[in-house]
Amino acid sequence: MIKYNLVCKNCEFSFDSWFASSKEYEKLKKKNFLSCHNCKSKKIQKSLMAPKLMKPASSKKTDLSKRKIKEFYKKINEYQNFIKKNFDYVGKNFAYEARSIYYNNKKKTKGIYGLASNNEIKELKEEGIEASTLPWIENKKH
Repeated sequence: MIKYNLVCKNCEFSFDSWFASSKEYEKLKKKNFLSCHNCKSKKIQKSLMAPKLMKPASSKKTDLSKRKIKEFYKKINEYQNFIKKNFDYVGKNFAYEARSIYYNNKKKTKGIYGLASNNEIKELKEEGIEASTLPWIENKKH
C-alpha cells in the first residue's frame, strides 16, 4: 500500500488517498477514475511528498510516555499501599465477606479488599452492596 497526497488542479483542494501500488495509481489516473473530493473534477495530480521517517527511540515523545507510565505505576502503588494499610485482605472470599458484613450488620473497624469476578461484583451491586474494582499491579520494577 502507498499513500499519495493528491491535489485538484481545478479548485486546488488537497487530500490523501491510498493505492495498492504506484502502478495502481497510474492505471486509475489514466482511466480517469480519480476525482476531487471537493469539486468532483478529474484534474487530479500527485503533489510533492516527504517520506515519513521514524524518530529514534529516545525521542522526547517516547521519554514523555515513559515518564507518564512511571507516574501511573507510582500512583497505583500509592493506592495499593493505602488499601493494604487500611483494609483487611479477604482473598477469594471477597463476595462472601461483603455479604456477611451487609446482611449480618457486622460492625467492622476496617473495610475489606480481595478478589472477585466481574459477575460477583455485578451481583453484589444488584443486592445493594457497595463494591468496586481497582487495577492491581504486582510489585515489580517498572
